Amino acid sequence: MAIAIGAGSKSGEPEIMAEINTTPLIDVMLVLLIMLIITIPIQLHSVNLNMPVGNPPPPSTPPEIVKINVEANGIVLWNGEPLADIGALQGRLHAAALQATQPELHIRPDKKVAYRHVAAVMSAVQREGLSKVGLVGAEQFL
Repeated sequence: MAIAIGAGSKSGEPEIMAEINTTPLIDVMLVLLIMLIITIPIQLHSVNLNMPVGNPPPPSTPPEIVKINVEANGIVLWNGEPLADIGALQGRLHAAALQATQPELHIRPDKKVAYRHVAAVMSAVQREGLSKVGLVGAEQFL
């Protein structure tokens, strides 16, 4: 950093200018910025995963599939058998959740059923902690 000295004053002594020359400071900052940009690693928008290779062996036994149909009038069918109410469905779901291997649940709502009936079935499944659930027949809603 340097201090510029002026041309002079009436008393014969040079006049001191109190302004700092900022050009060298800016040059240093630009060099540091360029060095920072060069040293930062390139950011990728992908996540590198080590995926297993080969085909996994097929399951030894096919999974049990439970078909839950929700009719247009709100009646719930368990593999074609009508259930009295949501409490009966809850009991069947509880028994399915206690099995060693959980069955797959295929929920098929009718096109004309009220949403509250399907939501009641889905919440009953969620309360029991069953995770192998699928909605079947979505093509009818297109």
